[in-house]
Amino acid sequence: MNYIATSIFDIFKVGPGPSSSHTIGPMRAANLFLGAAAKLPSAVLARANGLDVCLYGSLSSTGKGHGSDRAIIAGLMGWQPETCDTVRLLRLLQDPLETYGIRLGGKNILLSRQTVRFGKLHHSFPYQNVMVFRLMAGRRRLLEKVYYSIGGGFVLCEGEREKRPVRPLCAYSNMAGMRKMLSAKNLSLPDLMFANERALTGNSRTQTLKRLMRLLSCMDSSVKNGLCNEGLLPGPIGLSRKAPGLYRNARKLRRPGEKFLALLNAYAMAASEENAAGQRIVTAPTSGSAGVLPGVIYLLRHEFKVPLRKLCEGLLAAAAIGGIIKHNASISGAEVGCQGEIGAAAAMAAALLACVNGQDLSVVENAAEIALEHHLGMTCDPVDGYVQIPCIERNAVGAVTAYTAYLQETLISRNSNLTRLSKPCWRRGATCPKSTRKHLAGGWRSVPLAVKLIPTTRRNENEVHQEKMENPFAVCFSFAGNGILGA
Repeated sequence: MNYIATSIFDIFKVGPGPSSSHTIGPMRAANLFLGAAAKLPSAVLARANGLDVCLYGSLSSTGKGHGSDRAIIAGLMGWQPETCDTVRLLRLLQDPLETYGIRLGGKNILLSRQTVRFGKLHHSFPYQNVMVFRLMAGRRRLLEKVYYSIGGGFVLCEGEREKRPVRPLCAYSNMAGMRKMLSAKNLSLPDLMFANERALTGNSRTQTLKRLMRLLSCMDSSVKNGLCNEGLLPGPIGLSRKAPGLYRNARKLRRPGEKFLALLNAYAMAASEENAAGQRIVTAPTSGSAGVLPGVIYLLRHEFKVPLRKLCEGLLAAAAIGGIIKHNASISGAEVGCQGEIGAAAAMAAALLACVNGQDLSVVENAAEIALEHHLGMTCDPVDGYVQIPCIERNAVGAVTAYTAYLQETLISRNSNLTRLSKPCWRRGATCPKSTRKHLAGGWRSVPLAVKLIPTTRRNENEVHQEKMENPFAVCFSFAGNGILGA
């Protein structure tokens, strides 16, 4: 199959933060396993007395901090990413002695902290984020399934052939193919996306618009909540939320250019901080990049008064670009680093800006290409594995880059090719050290937490030299001034 058959609502998913691959994906995998177990013969289910889940790869190394274990327990209890209570989700497994009962084949099976185990970081599975689910009868396995969380909340099951997707009405695999389809059928980009969504999901134009409106509402809420909520984010870093203070100070600025940039930064950081806190967000295209597009949209909606209908059309353009990047490269930080997350998000936001402002397809494509181009080679290696540093500020920078890319293309047009750029994105991700892909052991993650937070003056030259040799890029920044947090 060499055509894109990804629904708009697979690119944009509603769910809890902080990581689509570490939270939404595991919850969906647990839902799938629960469904598979429920289909077993009653005689088999009658022997079941326990569940065992083992995580491998980056799910093992940082799954605890990202609540992967909570997400799996919630999924086994039947909770869905789109509708789960994020407050209740954060409370799961807080008490080490607490148990949760689920009904399976007429029997009550208990879940607890011991249900989810954290296995090896390095493994031989074909994907980085691995979950092995087992339904047990004592030591005997009644059912075993291996699931891979491949980024953006997408999940694959080992050994199960993917259903051949419905062929879209306007089938294409890249930007050139899309241009041909638009020309041959005399369609606008939004019209093409509406038509393909109907073919893929059966949703009418009205139904798709309603769902897009709900996405806009969820994005809007994530920014609004992030502008109001203050305090420390979860985890050992002790990072304070910055968006509320940045927003208040931005409102005081008198120079329009500075005020515009400061507000855009605040809006993107607000949604990203909500994600870091495990609250409800929209993957755009991932949770780690869930501040870029919502930040840009919030600015357009509340500062420039762009109508919701126009923003829905912009989301369709963004989804088209996200689908092309996913099909030709990847949106998984574990596979290609942050270029597949923030890079893709910035490209999608630039396309949205072009579409909302009535630009033609060439501007949509070229603006997206400019935004993605300047994220090539970007690693995914957050401090201590938490989607906080540099992730939150990176969302804000990505939003500004998207706006810059749109302006550059609008004011000085260039010839470019988004699909051709997707190839080096994949190659660079595939050839960069595994340690600098999502949540593994290199980059920022390899620098001890204490080192990142203490002033340079408290460290001797030998220590500095050693870490420079091991991790030159992280050292460049972690030793600047009084440390990355300015402590």
